Amino acid sequence: MEGQEQGEVEVIHSWSAPRSLSTSLMYSFAQRDDMEVLDEPLYGSYLKVTGAERPYRDELLSKMDSDGNKVVKDVIFGAGMKKYRYCKHMAKQRLPNLSNELMKKGKHFILIRNPLNILTSFNKVVSPSFLELGLGDLVSVYSELCELGNLPPIIDSEDLLRDPEATLQGLCEDLGIPFQMAMLKWESGPKPVDGIWAPWWYKNVHKSTGFKVPQSYCSPFPLALYDLLEQSLPFYNMLRHHRKRTTSSLGPSVPPPALPVPANEKLLVWVGDELLPRESAKVSVLDSVVQGGDAAWEGLRIYKGKIFKLNEHLDRLFDSAKALAFNNVPTREEIQEAIFKTLIANGMFDNAHIRLTLTRGKKVTSGMSPAFNLYGCTLIVLAEWKPPVYDNSQGITLVTATTRRNSPNSIDSKIHHNNLINNILAKIEGNFAKADDAIMLDKDGFVSETNATNIFLVKKGQISTPHADYCLPGITRATVMDLVIHENLVLNERRISLSEFHSADEVWTTGTMGELSPVTMIDGRVIGNGEVGPITRRIQNAYKVLTDSSGIPIPKPVEV
Repeated sequence: MEGQEQGEVEVIHSWSAPRSLSTSLMYSFAQRDDMEVLDEPLYGSYLKVTGAERPYRDELLSKMDSDGNKVVKDVIFGAGMKKYRYCKHMAKQRLPNLSNELMKKGKHFILIRNPLNILTSFNKVVSPSFLELGLGDLVSVYSELCELGNLPPIIDSEDLLRDPEATLQGLCEDLGIPFQMAMLKWESGPKPVDGIWAPWWYKNVHKSTGFKVPQSYCSPFPLALYDLLEQSLPFYNMLRHHRKRTTSSLGPSVPPPALPVPANEKLLVWVGDELLPRESAKVSVLDSVVQGGDAAWEGLRIYKGKIFKLNEHLDRLFDSAKALAFNNVPTREEIQEAIFKTLIANGMFDNAHIRLTLTRGKKVTSGMSPAFNLYGCTLIVLAEWKPPVYDNSQGITLVTATTRRNSPNSIDSKIHHNNLINNILAKIEGNFAKADDAIMLDKDGFVSETNATNIFLVKKGQISTPHADYCLPGITRATVMDLVIHENLVLNERRISLSEFHSADEVWTTGTMGELSPVTMIDGRVIGNGEVGPITRRIQNAYKVLTDSSGIPIPKPVEV
């Protein structure tokens, strides 16, 4: 404004890849009464240093200063008429020859967009490449700002389109500036702040008056850009994982749930033939475990540097794989090696649990037939910090589910498969009843097991457990049966009715994840005197002695 004195301004840096609604966002900030904006002030330096071709290259270089450090000093951080200066930057324009002041001064944020939505649009003006998109540079910007202790907020273009007001309010709060409603609307057409390149890139945004766009379907994605999409997505996903979650027009967004054990937030998981971070540990949508729950699994516990009953669990895994007619199964040595590598990489040598899964593998096309499985099995080793999942000192409560345990006529429980819907339905009943687990009966009404564990009762000093006709013949179950005999107690394996459990002196359940869990109430009936019984305590102690003293040792890490 004429006659107004120039002074120091506070600079706000917006970093993005091309075609990420960065121009719309620049127009938004330009509506503020306290803001001046600069459209890609480092573009001239970028073209001069890199030699990149553009239809407007010569005109741009004749009108924009191509001395990057001069631009940083005199233009980006120069004196101004307003309180704030908004600088729209493409991440690829931050070249190594630029002064560190660019990153150290001002307030920074990052704008991201799914490359699926970027590539088609970018391709209409310039043939895209990974370097042209600059997603790798955007990750570098984020990393450098983090190292400087200046953690930048990240907003996703899709959130900006879905709820511009909430997204901009959150961004302004992070930047320490007041939100203005004027940021939500602008006049259509070219703007005085537009760069020289506007006629090539800004045709669509010139038609807009805000962030809301009509609902429409995108044109088919060009298959020629498929490899570039695969190359770019990991960088977008890495940044998206750290994006700011905003309040939507439908109410507050769901915050990330709290983990039962916070230390499990950062895990390394074995998938296929490699270790991956927790959020990257995924299987294909064409994998049999996704297509039909077609997989086998085992649960393993780690005690004092040893894996308890490893060989027994691997025996059962291979038995299940054979019964399911898996092909190209990894060798015992390969699976054991993957288990050791996963535990060592996570530093897990005690109080940990492994969910070991072997799927039939990825299919060449969706469908039920194992004939489509031509890639070999998929191995998953998910190790977590996990104490026993039940209260083994005070006891748990059970209810009886109406869902029956499936018969060998349907799916033989001796195949330890991943198709667990039968058990899940029973667990849902237990959850609704606010019980720890649910007892499942066989087709004749006799007790089989719970939805997750085998079950034992004590009556007049004798111990009984159901036959493994309908229930899984658990490895912890077998271990406990051996301990009962070793303790010179009487063991009966027989059909047991539900009323016998209701009137038992003691009841406990067994499983790798929960160990030995006393049961103090079933269907509202107090078991015994409602406290953990003496025989239960005796077997619990014997089990602890065994887990402390046996198992396959985890190899000691070797420095390389």
